[in-house]
Amino acid sequence: MNTVINAEPRIKDVAVNDETITAHLIDGRTISVPLAWSWRLSEATPAQRANWRLIGDGHGIHWPDVDEDLSTEELLRGAPAPRPAQSKARSNPAAE
Repeated sequence: MNTVINAEPRIKDVAVNDETITAHLIDGRTISVPLAWSWRLSEATPAQRANWRLIGDGHGIHWPDVDEDLSTEELLRGAPAPRPAQSKARSNPAAE
């Protein structure tokens, strides 16, 4: 007898502390990654980190206060979020 199980990873709950982002999946697995992997969350206040919502039927997490989105796939793949490149502003004395 063959049994097909939908093993699509979906999140049911999230916890963020000063060191880790932990996602609890509906299938019982837990993914925990270093907080430093999300520069936005690592710079956020505890209240901002606690204000999250599930998106895409549990396929991702959104933190509206810091405009951060993480997907289950990113967490499973172990991909830290890159910081955006710093733009090199040119000084324009005429604009001052």
